[in-house]
Amino acid sequence: MKVPHIIGADLSKKTIDLASHQLKSHLKIDNNSSGFQDLIRWLKRLKINAAEVMIVMEHTGLYSYKLEQFLYHQSICFTKVSALAIKRSMGLVRGKTDKQDAQRIARYGFEKLDQLTQSKPIDKKLQRLQMLHSTRERLVRNRAGFTTAVKEYQQAFELSKTDPIIAPQLKLIKTLDLEITKLDQHIESLVTEHSTLNENYQLLQSIKGVGKVLATAALIKTENFTRFSNARKFACFCGTAPFENTSGTSIRRKTRISHLADKGMKTLLDLSAKSAIQHDKELREYYLRRIQIGKSKRSTINVVRNKIIYRMFAVIKRQTPYQPLQITS
Repeated sequence: MKVPHIIGADLSKKTIDLASHQLKSHLKIDNNSSGFQDLIRWLKRLKINAAEVMIVMEHTGLYSYKLEQFLYHQSICFTKVSALAIKRSMGLVRGKTDKQDAQRIARYGFEKLDQLTQSKPIDKKLQRLQMLHSTRERLVRNRAGFTTAVKEYQQAFELSKTDPIIAPQLKLIKTLDLEITKLDQHIESLVTEHSTLNENYQLLQSIKGVGKVLATAALIKTENFTRFSNARKFACFCGTAPFENTSGTSIRRKTRISHLADKGMKTLLDLSAKSAIQHDKELREYYLRRIQIGKSKRSTINVVRNKIIYRMFAVIKRQTPYQPLQITS
């Protein structure tokens, strides 16, 4: 990718700081339609052709949504990068302001230009699916918290269900159950309405251990399997891919997974792997063989997680349901 002008964007809820790396110019705008027009006027003042710009920003969730839509409709290139990648590229730094952050993002984009790929706004249905899924996750966490609290109170003090400490929490748990069920129905309806999403959603569930929740999360995180080119890259993202840990002749440590991961996906894959071991004959026998030769349960579970990821990418690539190996007893 070759573009002459790199602009770093540091986003917050209300404002955006912009910095041109080559021209050493800075602009602060509002994070709204009026501010975006200020961006266009700024580019004109600097005599920068909008078609020759790459705006580099961090993944900031909802904060960047309106800006992404605007840039896409204006045919202005942009890319989103990991905040951690930017932070680690800076080395030792002193001080922190929004202006400095924008300048550092711009410098990162200039230095890593050959590694950047142009982003595009997420599909609106996929964006809606992501919001529904995130809301469901929050409700599930709240339900788990109330459920744990009720059990602890009842075990420690033998409180009845009608006790004023227990009763309101049980009522909230019941309400959360109903709302989670409604969200599941909305998610199912949304996926069904989108033919491509629905096809991949059904294909993923043909794999033992992959249920509706993991299938939905996989579609969101991979942007319907367009964000990652292969299973290995997605495994790195999820924190399940093992990496070699050696140096010279003196350091020969075991391969291990990175702690840099999407913890939510990793947890879902962990649950999926444990379910697959119970219900998939091939994976169950594989798991038992590794345990018998002395491999740890933890590392074996991780191998199964990776196998599930590779199976997901395989069924999507082939566009055919997963066919288990025929194992004879």
